[in-house]
Amino acid sequence: MYELHNCLKLVLSATAIPGTLLICWLNGLVGLPCLIIALVIFFAFFVLLPLAFRFSVTLQRGILFLTFITYPKGLDLNNPASIGLYATRNFYITVKDHDEDDIGVRIGVWHVLPKNAVRRFKRELHVEEAYDEDEASRQPTGDLTPMPSHIGGNNEELQQLAPSLRAEFPVVVPENEQLFYERLLRVPGGTVVLYLHGNTATRGSGHRSEVYKLLRQLNYHVFAFDYRGYADSDPVAPTEEGVVRDALMVFEYIANMTSNPIYIWGHSLGTGVAAHMAAKLASLKERGPRGVILESPFTNIRDEIRLHPFSRPFRHLPWYDFTISQPMYDNRLRFESDKHVQEFPQPIMIIHAEDDVVVPFHLGYRLYRIALDKRSRSWGPVEFHRFDGVHRYGHKYLCRAPEIPRLVQNFVENYRNAIY
Repeated sequence: MYELHNCLKLVLSATAIPGTLLICWLNGLVGLPCLIIALVIFFAFFVLLPLAFRFSVTLQRGILFLTFITYPKGLDLNNPASIGLYATRNFYITVKDHDEDDIGVRIGVWHVLPKNAVRRFKRELHVEEAYDEDEASRQPTGDLTPMPSHIGGNNEELQQLAPSLRAEFPVVVPENEQLFYERLLRVPGGTVVLYLHGNTATRGSGHRSEVYKLLRQLNYHVFAFDYRGYADSDPVAPTEEGVVRDALMVFEYIANMTSNPIYIWGHSLGTGVAAHMAAKLASLKERGPRGVILESPFTNIRDEIRLHPFSRPFRHLPWYDFTISQPMYDNRLRFESDKHVQEFPQPIMIIHAEDDVVVPFHLGYRLYRIALDKRSRSWGPVEFHRFDGVHRYGHKYLCRAPEIPRLVQNFVENYRNAIY
């Protein structure tokens, strides 16, 4: 009976619109030309378009990654200071997809220095005016209260090394910028956050730069980059394996430069990249992150695209799985975070707003329950923090929640010395 009910339901949902049009024509409410035009539009939109999606990997990747959506317009990624990210280095890393890849893929990266380093070397960095203006305009951030000097930064180590660094770098210019930033990255006692953005836009879009500024205030080094196909990275069609490889290469660059703890922060589609790369590092028995922060995560792409607002006109079609979700799975566009969170041992913190309409709140909570139930008891803990919809943080603005700084600080400090 259940299967018969589902079958009838599918037939009715598929024939509701054309059936209604046909009834209207039989009752003389619309003419034959209008009926034909309406049926052609229905057939094109609900049949031909899904079929085109099924057989076009290019279309599937385009809809998933949305690399063609860019904002803000006119942003110069070579000049992060134009959006308030002074003391930020723009550079490029070449990612090789295999050993025989002689050319590789070039991806654009930002390294944002922590506040305590900027304050100490603002004269050498030529950012005195920008730093002072920023400090004068800044209001206290929610639960972010002064912390002991050994927490949230490496102030003592910076103070000890400052004279030698100033002697070596009396002024930071393009010729010695790379060396200066990498020397600061190596200073013991620091913390590094690798930020993995979601689809659309660039590493410099508004809500992302807000996250970097928040993390800078917590005295963390921040690395952000654009996957292949985005912004000023090489215009190579992104795939799941490709963007994960991009993230792994940036992580490897950081890990080769410093022994300080590295945390991964993924947002939206970036949570799928974060979980996948952490699982891959664990499988390779390579150095992994100390913890993973997942902001507005989903369980897997199959679940996410079914619940995404763009899929609303199609999700009840009988051929939805055949034409939309199954082809993406077959073409390895999966981002199965519900599987990957069971494959790495590091602690996880999930944050999600109840009013998120892009990635529904219950998908993030479901991922939390899966991680809680399926991960080994000897592995790092899993935290979940919900944010009431009344605050209207939505999909992109959890960084504005006043409790976020303290949550991040606590997560980082609790696990910075823990090895799982």
